Amino acid sequence: MNRTWPQLLACVEESAAARVAEEEGLDRRLLDERIADGTIVILGGHGRARPVGIGRGLRTKVNCNLGTSPDVCCLETELAKLRAAESAGTDTVMDLSLGGDLHEVRCAIRDATELPLGSVPLYEVGVGATDRFGSLESVPPGFFLEAVETHCRDGVDFVTVHCGVTKLSLERLRLEGRTTGVVSRGGSLVAHYIEATGRENPLYEGYDELLAILKQHAVAISIGDGLRPGAGADATDRAQVAETILIGELVDRAREAGVPAFVEGPGHMPLDQIAANVVLQKRLCHGAPFYVLGPLVTDVAPGYDHITGAIGGAICAAAGADFLCDVTPAEHLSLPTERDIIDGVMASRIAGHAADLVKGLPGAAEWDAQMSHARKALDWRGMAALAMDREKVETAREQGALAGHEACTMCGRYCSMKVPLSAGRPSECG
Repeated sequence: MNRTWPQLLACVEESAAARVAEEEGLDRRLLDERIADGTIVILGGHGRARPVGIGRGLRTKVNCNLGTSPDVCCLETELAKLRAAESAGTDTVMDLSLGGDLHEVRCAIRDATELPLGSVPLYEVGVGATDRFGSLESVPPGFFLEAVETHCRDGVDFVTVHCGVTKLSLERLRLEGRTTGVVSRGGSLVAHYIEATGRENPLYEGYDELLAILKQHAVAISIGDGLRPGAGADATDRAQVAETILIGELVDRAREAGVPAFVEGPGHMPLDQIAANVVLQKRLCHGAPFYVLGPLVTDVAPGYDHITGAIGGAICAAAGADFLCDVTPAEHLSLPTERDIIDGVMASRIAGHAADLVKGLPGAAEWDAQMSHARKALDWRGMAALAMDREKVETAREQGALAGHEACTMCGRYCSMKVPLSAGRPSECG
């Protein structure tokens, strides 16, 4: 589909587009073309947040989820985790808070970072259902849009909205049957509301009004996959595909309204289905940037899901996904700690860079080549400077090196880089 939406380009500030083009090494005219056809979305770039581009031909980006829970609620802890995420190199952050004063937490995170900030207004609905209305089924439909507007006024740069969970897609889910049902928090809230009230999803019924709110506040829409598979056995079922078809239509409506749109994806998924799912999403959603949680390639590694997510994320990004959400070791177990945040972000960054190498992204292979030359020269300072996690390299070197020795303590004097071989060296001519 070669259609363009000039209104998408018109909503991007000149300085933001110029900065993204320079940072990505992408021709400005090509960047503008891809913004206009919806295959690139720029997050931030309006006032507080620095611009970050996601989409076709750009470096794979990483998001880090933060936020309180009803059981563990400490603003200072979340701000410490924000600093940890920034130190680990995340590109964006999302506030997924469910506990405490949601407005206070959201604004505190906003004020503490220059990174683009995302949020999920449906969580505001879920918390408000108890605090203000007594139950979810008692929430008036207008409160769903009110929550979106509240988040926009608070200065977030993008919101996840679960517009694809409808009566029809839930019927597909019921007929299909699943091991884990609905695992998305936002998706489960909408599903319960539909089943308890018999009404349609207010975010779907009021989609045009929702887009008008986002347009007014220059906020991008992340269309959430409320029916994403939460188990490998549920991947690529009718419910997931039915929702994706609808999401593709919602992407077009967002573009028509001048609202930048990207799409969220699974979830849990076996290795052999990942690439096909990327093709499916890109085709049905007309090339919209694809944002994935993992996908997690096995269900039996709690405590190590930053690894299962990174494996899936690398394959997914290599196949064309654009934006990876970090998965921490605490996934499925607990609220993540600062250390979990760092490990999750780093795992996702490794996955994204591995994909960028095979995508041929400018600078990706050159970075690896520089590290290889530093290793060959046993240039430890150079290796530390080039490493994704410089501190980890320097700490390991301090703990595992012998005074006065070039090589590390694994090989010592048998270090392969010190063996005087001619193999691998350029031959002399003449």
